[in-house]
Amino acid sequence: MRLTLPLTHLSGGLSETIVRLRERIDTTSEEAVTGRYKDMTAHLSGRIGKAMLGQKAIDDVSNERTQLVLKESRLEIIQQSLTAIDDNIGQLGVRMKAALGSEDFTAREAVVRDAQAALASTFSVLNTRHGERYLFSGNATNTKPFADADEFLDDVRAMAASATDAADFAAQMDTYFNTPGGGWQADIYAGTPTSSDPAGVTGTDPAIIQSVWGLAVLALSGSNETLALLDGNSDALIQATDTIADGQAALTNARAERGILQAQIETSKSALDVEETVLTHAFNQMTARDQYEAASELKQLETSLEASYTLTARLANLSLLNYMR
Repeated sequence: MRLTLPLTHLSGGLSETIVRLRERIDTTSEEAVTGRYKDMTAHLSGRIGKAMLGQKAIDDVSNERTQLVLKESRLEIIQQSLTAIDDNIGQLGVRMKAALGSEDFTAREAVVRDAQAALASTFSVLNTRHGERYLFSGNATNTKPFADADEFLDDVRAMAASATDAADFAAQMDTYFNTPGGGWQADIYAGTPTSSDPAGVTGTDPAIIQSVWGLAVLALSGSNETLALLDGNSDALIQATDTIADGQAALTNARAERGILQAQIETSKSALDVEETVLTHAFNQMTARDQYEAASELKQLETSLEASYTLTARLANLSLLNYMR
């Protein structure tokens, strides 16, 4: 004879216990893996607001670090671009002066060819982007900053052809580059004259203007040109070599200034690392679940569940004879 009715209440109680044990096992298992309490609200009770503020502070640090990394990468590309321009120029000014002093026609023509290549490369570098952001456009970051180098050379060629002497040519070039309505800002440079980004270098920066100014004059002083102003040991050509030297000095200063910004970013990142460590430790103190403790509790719960299953099975098979014993 099988006994059922007298044990219905006991079996029902065991079933509820088994359900609770399984739910607790699921929770403890997740906590053992994540190292966090699953029901954070119940665990923290009245401290939930403080924990949320702590999490927000950690998120703010992460967001600030992301912004710093973006600035750092832009700075690195700007530094590489300025270095590339300086490398393109190299010793062209010195070489031209040496060629003029020795009246070495072959050396002079070699400098002209190298200056033409350096100018084309410089314009290409100045159109560098970081993602979709043009780095030398000032605040017009969506606009390609520079037109073709040949268009610029045509403008300089026209001024050299119309100039009465070196002084007149220098005055025309100064107006061309440094007047808002001049050819440089009206036809060649499409960016803004200023940048809200402290790391930005615009097309009106002396480092850029002086470099391309000098390169253009050297590039137009070859034998294939018919510019009397740049024939022989012309004053305009000698002045161009000095302008290139000034441009390279300005490039060095620009790189140094951005090097300081890079150092400041590294300092800021280090400070954020310390702040994040402190904030994370405080947050963990409130929210972290000891994974070893959770694993130990999980083992105990599994043992209890196994015992409950065993007892349930025995109750299901209990006979009147065994009950009476």
